[in-house]
Amino acid sequence: MVQLERVICEKRTYSKQFNTHDHTYGQLLFPLQGGMQIKVHEHVFQLEDEFCFYLPPRCLHTFRAVNTNEFLIVDLPNHLLIDKENPPFGQYMQLNDQWKAIRSLLLDELQNVTTSSTSLTYLGRYISEKLNKKTEKSIQYIHDHFAKRLTIEELSKLEHYHPSYYTNWFKKLTGISPKAYIQQVRLEEAKRLLVETTLQITDISKEVGFDYASSFTRSFNRNIGISPQMYRKTFKNDK
Repeated sequence: MVQLERVICEKRTYSKQFNTHDHTYGQLLFPLQGGMQIKVHEHVFQLEDEFCFYLPPRCLHTFRAVNTNEFLIVDLPNHLLIDKENPPFGQYMQLNDQWKAIRSLLLDELQNVTTSSTSLTYLGRYISEKLNKKTEKSIQYIHDHFAKRLTIEELSKLEHYHPSYYTNWFKKLTGISPKAYIQQVRLEEAKRLLVETTLQITDISKEVGFDYASSFTRSFNRNIGISPQMYRKTFKNDK
């Protein structure tokens, strides 16, 4: 496989045909137009304009465009990546102000005909540091305890913030509210259980922290776009 020696930043388009591969380098994707479906270890992500996605080296993934598209792609060579265990299914990130600023800088570099590899290397290092920034205590706590009832008061204490300040701080950090983030984590786990287990929908809803199966089904439909039953049928057969 190709060993990347320098940062590559360019605009690319993708077809609607499914494609599966991995890279020896890291890859960061910013949607500029349209969207893409990415499947990693049975986790399925809808990559659209309010998100970006990072694929670590050797991360096998299946992907396809869902419509007319254009993406800003940054390929990051291994020597720029911080030596840290990568998330098993990549990093699916809300486009907060920091990531929007990074995207803007990258687009500026593409427009600048005098851009040197050195300036892209500096940006690549900065991106790597941001990707590997230590997870905040309350965010890690959400990932470890998403199945229990979580309150703003409980989470804010972990960061030593007042609850009202914590909510604003959390939204600036992640781009979404704590409640929406918790729901996102629960639904990602639900998608995994739907594909990898034979648990009943009622049991899955309890496993991921919903009090009622009906609430789980409504939330899944609203956020994923199809019912849990249809999701299982579609992606379990595709496995």
